Amino acid sequence: MRQLLNILYVTTPDAYLSLDGENVVVSKKEETLGRIPLHNLQGIVAFGYVGASPALMGACVKRNIALTFLTMHGRFLARATGETNGNVLLRKEQYRASDKEEESLRYAKHFIKGKLFNARWSIERTKRDYAMRLDTEPLTKASSFLQNSFFLVDSCADPEQLRGVEGEAASVYFGVLDQMILQQKEFFCFQTRNRRPPTDPVNALLSFVYTLLAHDTASALETVGLDSYVGFLHRDRPGRISLALDLMEELRPVYADRFVLSLINKQQIKPAGFRKQENGAVMMEDETRKKILSLWQERKNETLTHPFLKQKISWGLVPYIQAQLLARSLRGDLDGYPPFLWK
Repeated sequence: MRQLLNILYVTTPDAYLSLDGENVVVSKKEETLGRIPLHNLQGIVAFGYVGASPALMGACVKRNIALTFLTMHGRFLARATGETNGNVLLRKEQYRASDKEEESLRYAKHFIKGKLFNARWSIERTKRDYAMRLDTEPLTKASSFLQNSFFLVDSCADPEQLRGVEGEAASVYFGVLDQMILQQKEFFCFQTRNRRPPTDPVNALLSFVYTLLAHDTASALETVGLDSYVGFLHRDRPGRISLALDLMEELRPVYADRFVLSLINKQQIKPAGFRKQENGAVMMEDETRKKILSLWQERKNETLTHPFLKQKISWGLVPYIQAQLLARSLRGDLDGYPPFLWK
């Protein structure tokens, strides 16, 4: 099984990444800010317009360390990776399945069923844990709607019908997300999902954490030999990691959304860590971003029992396990892809 290594997050503006022996060196002007052995890393994520030396990029490619560049606010810019592992037959099967609408729809249904199942059980877990503090009626209605949507997925005859079911379910789910925020309600309130740019702190948090999850999921897919840019639900678009977006659908409610709710409800982040710009966009301060990255790494080291494998693993390995299961399904080793179904 893959070892869960560290991801280096570089948030210092105008920093420069270079190679010194077997170490990545983070510097600003002539000051060295950090030195980290490459063998301890499985990825580097650089925020802002950070420079990187060709020697470091070559070393990362050689060692299959994903080097990802994002804007300071978390929007994807570019990603450098090495050769795709695995044999060419697996990728050819992926491309064939992606080109066939019936096959693409079959995989897309699995991803969406996982998303709906997990969204429902996230609501149910909140009801169970905080029944005395909540108005459970709207949560119960939303849970029932998601359960009905789960069963509607199998009857979808084409991708547009599937997207319709998913869209309605997502609207209902986000409609009760605010009720799952139990602390700091005067500042961290949620009305609807918005992005590019996010206009409230909760949406800013969701967008940022979704970016982190997309990076981890893309790395997992590339590690097992799949092409993270060729998807089934999200269709091909230059520069978009479509398969990573597919695979992370089932992980959003229980991996990303619950992490964001935990940040707020445990008061690990504060209102002072956000600022509103003239155009209405809400952005995180650098210290808030660093705090979230540290807690994200801690979250990835927490353990759970995988629902399909029945083995105890860390949360950080969930994308890799699901990528492996997807590869096995494409090879024909499994009858179908088993989505991650959490309770």
